[in-house]
Amino acid sequence: MTANQRPGGSTLPEPRASGPEPSSESPGTPQYPAAPPPYRAGRARSALRAVAIASCVPYIALKVAWAAGSRVGIPEGSGLLDGGTPLAVANAATVVMDSAVVVLALLLTRPWGARVPAWLLALPLWVASGLLLPIMTAYPLQLAARLLGGDGGRPAADGGAEPFLEPWVFGVVYGGFILQGLTLGTLFVLYARERWGHLWQGRLRDVPESATAPALRATAVAVAVLAPIPAAVHLLWAAGSTAGLDAGRAAARTSDFHVLEAVDAAFIVCAAVGVLLLAFRRGGRMPLRLPLALAWAGSAQTACWGGWLTLAALASAGDGADRPTTVMVVIYAVQMLAGALIVTLGAHFFAERSAVRPVSVPGPSPAAGPAHPAPREKRLP
Repeated sequence: MTANQRPGGSTLPEPRASGPEPSSESPGTPQYPAAPPPYRAGRARSALRAVAIASCVPYIALKVAWAAGSRVGIPEGSGLLDGGTPLAVANAATVVMDSAVVVLALLLTRPWGARVPAWLLALPLWVASGLLLPIMTAYPLQLAARLLGGDGGRPAADGGAEPFLEPWVFGVVYGGFILQGLTLGTLFVLYARERWGHLWQGRLRDVPESATAPALRATAVAVAVLAPIPAAVHLLWAAGSTAGLDAGRAAARTSDFHVLEAVDAAFIVCAAVGVLLLAFRRGGRMPLRLPLALAWAGSAQTACWGGWLTLAALASAGDGADRPTTVMVVIYAVQMLAGALIVTLGAHFFAERSAVRPVSVPGPSPAAGPAHPAPREKRLP
């Protein structure tokens, strides 16, 4: 979208080169484009919004039912029956998190959403990406592994332990999560293309150097040092190693576990590759949006899922056999740190990109040439 084009397709009036309004500004002061007008959703986006909101209903309904004492979907012997206060708090927190999807869907499709500060919209969507992406990618792969003979949710070590939840619960809940990710992701891409599309236009090699480039490269190097540690451990666990796992987790491994560990490692690699490409501008004619997408998705999954697992490990009340080991906690923490460094680097990158906007330059008089000169790039003070 051009500098003076509205999200709906109409254009903002271009500044006139002659007859300026009285102003205290000096004659040569550049005039910057106005803020984007309110966002208006068409039928397709309204439908996506409806699907995103409806897909939250199964998960929220189950959580509310469990909080009210219902045992729907919970089999006999499940640990959920003895969760107590910690489980009730966790259920309440996850209901709030899933309800945030409703708010985000409205933000992306209602007029008032265009006036929300960039960070207040981008940060929750980054967190949502990090929590939904591993489910969107791993769950279909887990189903495929089961079709190919995997043991799925039944631990091979004991021939089938008491299940945590009824199998249909995972299908309903994860199906809803996948719909949330697809619809919310599509709405965000459409929204971001119209509001910030100029920030990822062009090719990677054409991104200019900046004053903070050395610091960005140092951060990227730190990520390159940290990321291989959790990636290698996740790959070892995916390949069948039990090194560093607690006894309960090692005994309960299934094909689902191995798939999820492989997916974790893949996202960490994507994060590291994306941030290194951005920091060192290696990629030739590669579109800028490709390393940005790798860094966004990889850092979100790496940081948010690592943070979630870290909190779960620290809050674990299991006995010695089921309590996460020190190795597991350290790996999750390093994973979280690497992702946080990447998103910090990305925030600086976008701040610098957004500081350069097309501005209009006072042109010659109407008698000497065109009344509407072309915009040029100029760095904001």
